[in-house]
Amino acid sequence: MMVTIILVCEAAFWVTVVSGLLLRYVLRLRQVSSVVLALVPLIDVALVVAVAIDVSRGAEVTAVHRLAGIYLGWTVMFGKSTIAWLDGWFAYRFADAPRPPKPPKKGPEAVRHEMKSFIKWLGAAAIALVVCFGLSVTVADTQQATALRDVVQPLWIITIVWFLFGPAWAKGTTEAKR
Repeated sequence: MMVTIILVCEAAFWVTVVSGLLLRYVLRLRQVSSVVLALVPLIDVALVVAVAIDVSRGAEVTAVHRLAGIYLGWTVMFGKSTIAWLDGWFAYRFADAPRPPKPPKKGPEAVRHEMKSFIKWLGAAAIALVVCFGLSVTVADTQQATALRDVVQPLWIITIVWFLFGPAWAKGTTEAKR
């Protein structure tokens, strides 16, 4: 059930964003577009409420419940930049705006870009921790609370891999070119 809810929330995110941008650039309904795009955070709220209800009803906490916390952190920290990125492409495609710039591939700019993304990931991980730990003390029994707190392990793995293949990799390629 939770997998379906997460997939529905993911689909709702993309449908809402694309609908908002189509309203803005194709139908030229800027105010309506802004209202539609403002609905995106409600999708996150719906996901957290669904997880809280599921846990409070005694569901066995699995990786899917922890994934909901990670998903929430991701959309909070990366949702705005994802929408801005898509907005740039829609403006380019439908409103004769300049082509959006590509992210830098090397040099100090690439390191800054990777560090910025990594710091946003750290924020996403912190939100995932707050959500999972918050649920563990508000709606979970002892066994569920322990399972929710197991979110720490995947967050560490993602963080280490992200750092190695993001900022550390970009820094290494910058130094190798000198």
